[in-house]
Amino acid sequence: MISQQAKESIERIFLHSARTRLPIDSADACAIAPLDAQHANEALAAHIVVLTISSIAFRFLLVLHFDDDKTTRDYYLRESEDRSLAEALMEVGNLCCGAINQKMVEFFPDLGMSTPYQLSGACVPYLTELKPDYLAAFRVTIGANVQLGATLCVCASSHVDFVASIDEAEESTGELELF
Repeated sequence: MISQQAKESIERIFLHSARTRLPIDSADACAIAPLDAQHANEALAAHIVVLTISSIAFRFLLVLHFDDDKTTRDYYLRESEDRSLAEALMEVGNLCCGAINQKMVEFFPDLGMSTPYQLSGACVPYLTELKPDYLAAFRVTIGANVQLGATLCVCASSHVDFVASIDEAEESTGELELF
């Protein structure tokens, strides 16, 4: 129920949003590599953060995979000791998902985002139980050492077709959107 051009648009929106929102510092390199279809149904790390955008036509899940290791903690927590790595990644993931939402609302004005939540990476194989119309996985490398995974999962309740172009120059600073 999702056209090929809609899948490609979702991927373009994700890639741009991830590159601009997942790094803590905009000067940090962010490389994103697609993984084969087999990896879309696998845990890419021990922990995941799940973010959801819902509309009348579809439900979009952004799943960020991470290991609670020293490299990732040092990068995302810096010197902050008052929050967990999962909390930091929920905040960063929320910025990324918010950027996706801002671009998709141009085509689907009825979007709503959920509160992010953390689960075990062991939950990832169960995404197929949702019977997704689109499932894709990516390896995200920030700087030289920080490794994250990302899974995009879209379940459509009606036909979804749109073409989104991404202007690399368009970039917001993550302002708060009020409903």
